[in-house]
Amino acid sequence: MSGHSSLVVIAAGGTGGHMFPAQSLAEVLLAQGWRVKLTTDPRGARYAGGFPEAVEIEVLTSGTFARGGILAKLGVPFKIAGGVLGAMVKFRKDRPNVVIGFGGYPAIPSVAAATLMKLPRMIHEQNGVLGRVNTVFAPKVAQVACGVWPTDLPDGSRGVHVGNPVRGAVLERAGASYIPPGDYPMEILVLGGSQGARITSDVVPEAITNLPEHIRKHLRVSQQARPEDVERVEQHYMQHGMSADIRPFFDDVPNRMAEAQLVIARSGASTVADISVIGRPSILIPFAAATGDHQTANARGLVNAGAAIMIPESQLTAASLTEQIALVFDNADGASSMSQAALSVGKPEAAYELAELVTQLAQ
Repeated sequence: MSGHSSLVVIAAGGTGGHMFPAQSLAEVLLAQGWRVKLTTDPRGARYAGGFPEAVEIEVLTSGTFARGGILAKLGVPFKIAGGVLGAMVKFRKDRPNVVIGFGGYPAIPSVAAATLMKLPRMIHEQNGVLGRVNTVFAPKVAQVACGVWPTDLPDGSRGVHVGNPVRGAVLERAGASYIPPGDYPMEILVLGGSQGARITSDVVPEAITNLPEHIRKHLRVSQQARPEDVERVEQHYMQHGMSADIRPFFDDVPNRMAEAQLVIARSGASTVADISVIGRPSILIPFAAATGDHQTANARGLVNAGAAIMIPESQLTAASLTEQIALVFDNADGASSMSQAALSVGKPEAAYELAELVTQLAQ
């Protein structure tokens, strides 16, 4: 079935969370000789810069119910219907062998068109709780490839655990050897995530500077903070005589993670995937306002494996966090086994497993 005639349509859009795994899949399928088209929305197109040249990018209209007043909301079903019809016209001209959706409103037109035309189709869900769009399509597709396990699935849908495809830079550091905490320079990596980042700016610095001196004197901190918080957070560490690198964005997260003895982070799907592929102990603070509390579901695999400590936002205080950080740093064997446990749930080969499912579906 593979070879130049086979076409896969990847439907993804919105944020990086949907676009990174879609890009990884595109890279693998192109290398296997597929023709690859990406259907996305104007916002997703902004994240499509990293996609290989050979991918044809089509921007379709799709609505979202999140923005605009009642009139805009009334227009949404018609916009979506327009997108679905547009996709059907394109599919008749150039019939896809498989259509795969990555969730989010921009995936609707292509997956709906594939459903109406009875084309082979599947979806990939990044989070441990299905997003709204994937919930609708789950029973109507051949299978749901799941990024984290377990994922709560509606009746009548078939789940397969493939993991969340990670970027090449993460794969390069997969299973990087772990140096357990000890009497030498150590690193702690704090990833904020864009949502509810106040927690990381307020609670985390206080928790770290409150650590016992025998741990603190060896620690360097790399921390993500919102642009408006950077200076304040830098000041806090400086006043406490600690070395810290505070930035709104790190473009070398995989390297910093590989150097770190401990990661403190939100449990977004791609962060959880990175932590498990590189294999690091973590303290996870799920973003409480995430749809369907999916960040708690994302953290479950690492927590159950004994790789991560989860602190619900409602219970997070500087004191509770200091205590958990000290637990990891005062217990070298425990930290090493957390690192191994993280690797045990990692899926470095996720993009290949997903490509394999696509190929099977085409046959």
